Amino acid sequence: MERIEDRVRRLPLWQGEVTIAPLGGGMTNVNLLVSDGSRRAVVRIGDDIPVHQVMRFNELAASRAAHAAGISPQVLYHEPGVLVIDFVEGRTLTAEDLRQPDQLEQALALLSRAHREMPHHLRGPALAFWVFHVVRDYAATLRDGQSPHLAALPALMEAAAVLEAAVGPITLTFCHNDLLPGNFLHDGARMWLIDWDYAGFGSAHFDLGGLAANAGLDPAQERWMLERYFAAPVTADLWRRHLAMKAAAALREMLWSMVSELHSGLDFDFAAYTATTTANWQAALAAFRGV
Repeated sequence: MERIEDRVRRLPLWQGEVTIAPLGGGMTNVNLLVSDGSRRAVVRIGDDIPVHQVMRFNELAASRAAHAAGISPQVLYHEPGVLVIDFVEGRTLTAEDLRQPDQLEQALALLSRAHREMPHHLRGPALAFWVFHVVRDYAATLRDGQSPHLAALPALMEAAAVLEAAVGPITLTFCHNDLLPGNFLHDGARMWLIDWDYAGFGSAHFDLGGLAANAGLDPAQERWMLERYFAAPVTADLWRRHLAMKAAAALREMLWSMVSELHSGLDFDFAAYTATTTANWQAALAAFRGV
C-alpha cells in the first residue's frame, strides 16, 4: 500500500498537498479517495485481469462514454494501471435500497439510458460480453487451477447449456454487466452508475437479470421492471427468458467468486462470498425450473 500511495502522490494532475484515504467495496481494484485541497477524486488501481476478462482499455472507453451520456462521473486522468474519476458525494446503495419502488425506478431509468445512449459516445475498440462464454471460460480456469469446486462443474455446465438455449436470440446492446447494488450511487438528487470493468456488447437481459438477482427483487418487482423496460406486457416467453438470464447472472457471479478464490490478491473473504452466491444461484435456478 505504501508503494501504491507513493505512485498516487506522483500523478501529474494534483495541484496541492495530497491526502489519501482507502475506499472499501472494490473486489477487482484498490480504490482510494484522494484530495489535493481543491478537489476530490477516486483513484482506481488495477491492471488487466485476464482470468476475469477485464481489460482496462475497455473500462476507460466505457467510463468516458458513460460520463458523456450523463451516467457516471468524469474521467480526470489515466495511465496504465491507474484510472482517476471525479468524486461524487453520495452513498453506495444496498440491495434493500434497490427494492424500494422509487430507487428501483431510478435505477431502471439510468440503466435504460445507458443502453440507449452510451453506444453513441463509445470510441475505439469495444469488447463483447456473452455470459455463457464467460462461465465456460471460468470453468476451464477452475479446472486448470485444481479448484476445490471441481466436482460441481459438470452439473453447472449442463445447467448453463439449458439456460443458454432458453435465452435464445438476443438484440445486441452495450451493457454494464456487473449490476451489484454497490455500483449504484445516490447523491441525494440523482443516481449514478459506476465501475465499468465488465462493460461490453451483449444482452440487455443480462443486465436486467443481474439487477434482479443482485437486488433480490420479488417476482412482482421483476415483472414491473420488464414491463417498464420493454414497454410491453410480460409474456410467458419473455418471463422464461428473463428467469434463464437471471439464473445465468447468478451462476456467473458464483463462478467469478470461485475463480477469485484462486487468483485474487485482494484482502477479501471470497470463500464466504462463494457461499452467498451459491445460495443465490440455487434459488435462481429453481425459479427458472419452476416455469
